Amino acid sequence: GGPMLAGRHNGQNISVSTMFEAAGKVESGQMTPEEMHQMEFQACPGCGSCAGLFTANTMNCMTEVLGMGLPGNGTIPAAYTGLRRMLAKKAGAVVMDLVRKDIKPRDIMTLEAFENAIAVDMAIGGSTNTALHLPAIAHEAGVDLSLDEFDQISRKAAYICKMSPGGTYHMQDLDEAGGICAVMKEVSKLGLIHTDAKTVTGTVGDRIKDAKVLNRDVIHSVENAYMHKGGIAVLKGNLAPLGSVIKESAVDPDLLVYEGTAKCYDSEEDAIKAIIGGEIKEGNVVVIRYEGPKGGPGMREMLNPTAVITGMGLKVALLTDGRFSGASRGACVGHISPEAMEGGPIALVHDGDKILIDIPNRKLELEVSDEELAKRKAAWKQPEPKVKTGYLSRYAKLVTSANTGAVMK
Repeated sequence: GGPMLAGRHNGQNISVSTMFEAAGKVESGQMTPEEMHQMEFQACPGCGSCAGLFTANTMNCMTEVLGMGLPGNGTIPAAYTGLRRMLAKKAGAVVMDLVRKDIKPRDIMTLEAFENAIAVDMAIGGSTNTALHLPAIAHEAGVDLSLDEFDQISRKAAYICKMSPGGTYHMQDLDEAGGICAVMKEVSKLGLIHTDAKTVTGTVGDRIKDAKVLNRDVIHSVENAYMHKGGIAVLKGNLAPLGSVIKESAVDPDLLVYEGTAKCYDSEEDAIKAIIGGEIKEGNVVVIRYEGPKGGPGMREMLNPTAVITGMGLKVALLTDGRFSGASRGACVGHISPEAMEGGPIALVHDGDKILIDIPNRKLELEVSDEELAKRKAAWKQPEPKVKTGYLSRYAKLVTSANTGAVMK
């Protein structure tokens, strides 16, 4: 495992998300297909998962914070094969030690461990998918972890690493700056790290006591944070009674409060056709629904629509009951719960409705009266499921909404 090294194009570090956005630039005439082709050869130069803080790298960092991985596991690039081999060898020895001491994953992954993970996730501006994966892992570990916990920690946290896609640094920069241990040490100043939590090798306190931040451009101090709150925000309102998630750290300041008119699409494909076809104008809110855990089924990542919107330079917001890639950026609200397939309010939005996204006040409101919503709800019919047989249809029947981590009931 391990992150990939960033690519270089015209003297700038780039990664896979740059490629997705390039497609939007070509669509809107800001880039030639030739240049995009050239970039394709430069964006992903080596082995490993992607170079930015997207979902895989975020979760690898979370594994480290949860105490289940060794220091460096989340950030040492895969291309540094010598270091990766040493880490793997050490992991083998540690596993044998854990067996001898009879320490099991549930001994390590306690509520405190998850709170540590969320605090660091907020500090580095991790992928919104953590708000699905961490509750799902907690569910397996017998720990109750709600979206509200993310919101509470976010309000106390600080955003101190501006990583791609929210910024220009990549995983190799974070690794050189001291890695996740240095981030944890910095976040511990806010009193958000349980230092007595267990890891596979001693306590969190043991692990971070000698950690140092080696590059203050990459890891800011909590006093000098980019935001004095976490990178992920949980929004609620009549459009998302059970919550929704946005990566606030990757939203342009002028879109933090945004009111627009809805354009609704019942699948990702229809939305992309509309965006590329020029149907979406500034001032719209693109609503992509029936892509939640039940509706998808399986909650696909809406990377293409967000990347094309960003690449085309459109000032619009996007709402979905699906999820995003860690590479998505912009005013994109995902995990809207309850989802459309369950008759959640996102199913009741009509084209032309006014929608308010107010990130500082954590609100997501459909500006339609309660009476009108009740009328629409009474008229709503659940559509035919997209998949009617086999495992996926069983999954769709049993899966819960995104706010609980889309686990099986």
